[in-house]
Amino acid sequence: MAEGAPLRSAVSRHGDPHAAGQELAEALCHPELGFVLFFCSAEYPLAALSEALDAAFAGVPVAGCTTAGELTPAGYGRGGIVAIGLDRRHFAVSCALVENLADFDLMRAQRLVDGLLDDCRDRALAPLAGHSFALTLLDGLSSCEEQVLATLDAALGRIPSFGGSAGDDNRLAHTHVHAEGRFHGQAAVVVLINTRLPFEVFTTHHLRPRTEKLVVTRADRERRRVLELNALPAAEEYARLVGLPVAALDAAVFARHPLAVRLGEAHYVRAIQRVNDDGSLSFYCAVENGIVLTAMRPAPLLEDLEAVFAGLAERLGEPALIIACDCFLRRLELEARGQVDAASRLLARSRVVGFNSYGEQHHGMHINQTFTGVAIGARPAADDP
Repeated sequence: MAEGAPLRSAVSRHGDPHAAGQELAEALCHPELGFVLFFCSAEYPLAALSEALDAAFAGVPVAGCTTAGELTPAGYGRGGIVAIGLDRRHFAVSCALVENLADFDLMRAQRLVDGLLDDCRDRALAPLAGHSFALTLLDGLSSCEEQVLATLDAALGRIPSFGGSAGDDNRLAHTHVHAEGRFHGQAAVVVLINTRLPFEVFTTHHLRPRTEKLVVTRADRERRRVLELNALPAAEEYARLVGLPVAALDAAVFARHPLAVRLGEAHYVRAIQRVNDDGSLSFYCAVENGIVLTAMRPAPLLEDLEAVFAGLAERLGEPALIIACDCFLRRLELEARGQVDAASRLLARSRVVGFNSYGEQHHGMHINQTFTGVAIGARPAADDP
């Protein structure tokens, strides 16, 4: 990364938290470092990692989350930590922690957003309107994403937002976000970023609708669990759709045979998390009685990504960095197809850094099986302040 770059990125594969923190600091620290964003494997001892990052970046705010895999400057990684340093000369950043997600209402959201805006306004490098975006990181197993995101989106107004749900290396046990010097469960982090640099918040997926439909005829909305599809046991009916026995259903199958709900002309994936002992299916997104799920088929993933990156470069110029949340189910598909190395080369060439998530967030919506993020241009437009 160039010496004067507005964003710097680094990766450490050290298992020792203090060695990892030191390696990241050596790559990212400079006198104008204003904020550090990181994504790490859940294999780290998290309390020790918090201490290490606090020591390595003394006086610099740090936020991040655990992952289901990392997107490093060299492509896909696992078991390490990737970090991004934001230069205060190019970015004014404000960060807030949200705890007790189940009780997050519009009043709390408005107070939080007002506080972020006031903080950013004091140090703003450009007018807040049109020059700011928000990043959200949520506990990926909290089951509160829809409520929190819709509420936040209402409070943010026209400020674009994106984000991802924290992972835990596909164990589906404990996911964490980091802010205020430590890791938190059942929590979220909201980061507001103001910049003169051009940027674009985007989302994409490579899935196309098939003709088959499944109607949710019995659901446990609170637990995101579907008990019946088409008035039949959910796992059995889904297995029939994909032509496999129930015993063969796993995350790789769910990645290859997703289901989606249609809103307007767009389809939004409702990814399956697991098969339960009672024959029901648990989902990563909200499900309820009566929704119609469309069977989807994958189109070429890498072709879709290449087209997206080409469009971003055409509109913004070569990006300084793309910060991305890439659903872990997409990575499973790439692994099954033997395309991880090709995907890594494409991500590295396109300057992508981020993490594999348990769900993505885009303009207040909780979505699955997407590649969602923000592309940040390398230099301001000629007519910008």
